[in-house]
Amino acid sequence: MSLYIGIDSGTQSTKAVVLDMKSRQVIAETRAPHKLITGLPAGHMEQHPQDWTKALDRVIKQVVAKVDASQVRGIGISGQQHGFVPLDAKGSVIRPAKLWCDTSTSEECVILTKKLGGEKAVLRKFGVAILPGFTAPKILWLKRNEPANFKKLRHVLLPHDYLNYHLTGNYFMEHGDASGTALMDVRKRKWSAEVIKAIDPRLADWLPQLSSSDSIAGTLTPKIAKKYGLSNDIIVSAGGGDNMMGAIGTGNVKPGVVTASFGTSGTIYAYADKAVIDPRGEIAAFCSSTNGWLSLLCTMNVTTMTEQMRWLFGNDHKAFDKAVSKAPAGAGGLVLLPYLAGERTPNVPDGSGAMIGLNADNFNEAHLARATMEGVTMGMNYGLQRLASLGVKAKEIRVTGGGAKSPAWRQIMADIFGVPVVAMVEDEGAAVGGAIQVAWAEARQINSKAKITRFTDGVSAVNEKTRCKPNKKNVARYRELQRVQDVLSLALRDVFKLQRMLND
Repeated sequence: MSLYIGIDSGTQSTKAVVLDMKSRQVIAETRAPHKLITGLPAGHMEQHPQDWTKALDRVIKQVVAKVDASQVRGIGISGQQHGFVPLDAKGSVIRPAKLWCDTSTSEECVILTKKLGGEKAVLRKFGVAILPGFTAPKILWLKRNEPANFKKLRHVLLPHDYLNYHLTGNYFMEHGDASGTALMDVRKRKWSAEVIKAIDPRLADWLPQLSSSDSIAGTLTPKIAKKYGLSNDIIVSAGGGDNMMGAIGTGNVKPGVVTASFGTSGTIYAYADKAVIDPRGEIAAFCSSTNGWLSLLCTMNVTTMTEQMRWLFGNDHKAFDKAVSKAPAGAGGLVLLPYLAGERTPNVPDGSGAMIGLNADNFNEAHLARATMEGVTMGMNYGLQRLASLGVKAKEIRVTGGGAKSPAWRQIMADIFGVPVVAMVEDEGAAVGGAIQVAWAEARQINSKAKITRFTDGVSAVNEKTRCKPNKKNVARYRELQRVQDVLSLALRDVFKLQRMLND
């Protein structure tokens, strides 16, 4: 047996899987929850990094207890992207991490974009826009709002890098997750001296050296190895952001594959051999965690919105699906703008939720539930259409995340996207991706030409029983609803700004 542990540290929980690379099967898995910090002002989303390490310790010990520990050869970690983990000179956490879904940094985005010559110049120079979710404006936010904490800052890590540090004691960052910081030139895969200078010149000394995604971050420290019941020579791979590792876990490691993740946030991404730069900045030209690139769109409100509606009616997931199935496609004309916590694509950081088209016939549980599923899916389709305009066109979409488990939702996805959708045999794509990456990284130490497809083949398999094909009638109906949602998103932006002002 050759066993590899894959970790996915997300916003709501940390998951672990053990992949037997010989049988190409996951043979053990577990998870542990963690929570957001409550009581923060609107737009502020934070977590204690110590909660992640506690959950990490728990899940690794649990899965190791289920297998032959002597056969474990490596650990690969996926983590939520963009989060800012500030450390002092001793490597201690200075303050809670500001997360990907934190939109409190809008002002810092404006300041940085202006300093760097405007939005077009930023895209031309660095390949990605500076958005509230990214790491760069979070660092400037700390400098402007918490100068005492900024004075202590000596190391900047992303969430998955912090977990790598916890395991190995090494400060390390790879190209994939780093490309979501807005601190690097994604084409050249180098830190941008210009962006760093716009924040603070000292930042250059506080960022780790960038490494390729097939690198080894280190081996377990003796203390950690003893805690887990593993040997000291267990390697920890470079790891990556959740989307980059989800791409590996779904076999999205070569051109032609498109993945959609329906979790707390929603992402759609496709591998590319070169950077695909969006002149409007709506599609991120990230690097992959396989030494390529990953064209990606992100929406911030997916299962957060459906879970809120499900909770409102006191349903479990099965009952919620049943309610959705009772309403017709289009939910009787209801259109939802699902911007509970602002939005990233389209870029509406001040956005709030809006339900348009209520009447006596559709003001009921079934129609409201369906409109919620449709609304968040059309939000993602906005970005899918943008991807298509840049030449990245989907013939099939592999879906993962909580939303992929719903038959009703998968059919809605197929009808809104207009292409077949299919779920994966192993749904924990990011965790499986972590396990695959560490197996690949180990092989690359012996054969530098070992291809990632050698490890994804047979593991990243689709579940044909879940395949849904588009209904032509519904596709046409959703195309019209999509147009209405896009228009409303633009028309209501002044209302959103007013609401944010009144809430401050």
